[in-house]
Amino acid sequence: MLTSPFSRRRFLQLSGISGTGLLLGGCSLPIFEGAVGRAFEPLNQRVEELLFNPQKPVPEFPLSAIEPDRLIINTFRSTPIIEPTDFRLIIRGEVEQPLSLSLQEIQQMPRTSMVIRHVCVEGWAAIVQWGGVRLSELIQRATPKANVRYVYFESADDYYESWDLRSCLHPQTLLAYQKNGQPLSIENGAPLRLAAPTKLGYKQSKWVTRITLVNQLLPQRGYWEDQGYEWFAGL
Repeated sequence: MLTSPFSRRRFLQLSGISGTGLLLGGCSLPIFEGAVGRAFEPLNQRVEELLFNPQKPVPEFPLSAIEPDRLIINTFRSTPIIEPTDFRLIIRGEVEQPLSLSLQEIQQMPRTSMVIRHVCVEGWAAIVQWGGVRLSELIQRATPKANVRYVYFESADDYYESWDLRSCLHPQTLLAYQKNGQPLSIENGAPLRLAAPTKLGYKQSKWVTRITLVNQLLPQRGYWEDQGYEWFAGL
């Protein structure tokens, strides 16, 4: 097992800050149950990962474009009860510095705000302002080992999801604690939820409590993916 530290150079290479990268063009449609969909998913995933540019920001919208009533609240099971003062975000796995962070500690980190379109696989979309901490900053603080390729997210409602590391390092991938300039509501995923303009909505886990960095995907890739949805789910 590789144990060498995740160097700054390696971090910059993966996040696309150094090098020219490839043109951003990955678009996807959900792949549901069926032999044809399952057969083509590996090819679609490879193409999307090839086209994805972790350096290039997605164009954002002005504050005037926010659609406050368009974001539909979907629940996986039921809304969990989370006491913010007791909350801890655990970051573990193939890292040199495992972390256990309170919400207050996370909110003391540099905050990033963005106005982006949230796109749901069900066919609706909403322009939302999200505020929070860049996921890349949390990952860099944990000091990933050189063999890390994927990141798993666990939620307080037992929802689970996995992303490729490059998508996690995109500058517009946030762990959000604000929505439209206000504290994030529990219905929308407080204390912390994923928010990104590069992924479909089912990839953007709510109520995130644990992040695990790994060197290969587990058999369980994500709640909806394990039922036939596409894994990369890029926009």
